[in-house]
Amino acid sequence: MNLILTPNLADPDGVYEKLIALHEGRDEADSHRINARLILILINHIGDRETILEAIEVAGGDA
Repeated sequence: MNLILTPNLADPDGVYEKLIALHEGRDEADSHRINARLILILINHIGDRETILEAIEVAGGDA
């Protein structure tokens, strides 16, 4: 599976709004825990090791 890097989400603004709302009123440590949990849930959903490793490489490319 190749990583999709072009827009591929219906209602991205609505999803972003939900993500931001998830963090409202939480401290930084709690927000980090939520982000980590979300990442692990999505990694499990993807389930393809090569795609996940490619995403990690792309995400860390600008770091």
